[in-house]
Amino acid sequence: MIRLTAFSGDAFVLNADHIEKVEEVPECIITLVNGKKYMVRETSEEVIDKVIEYKKKIFNFGL
Repeated sequence: MIRLTAFSGDAFVLNADHIEKVEEVPECIITLVNGKKYMVRETSEEVIDKVIEYKKKIFNFGL
């Protein structure tokens, strides 16, 4: 799960495993595998960094 900020300013948590696509057009839009879209204040690079950190926590758990 990654913490993001909706374009409205509200914080929310998104399951990173459900992300299909991240675009900047110019705002960042995240498309999930079910087709739902979220427009967030973070840049696509920030979203990618958050997903990488999330995956590192999962795969390094218990090491």
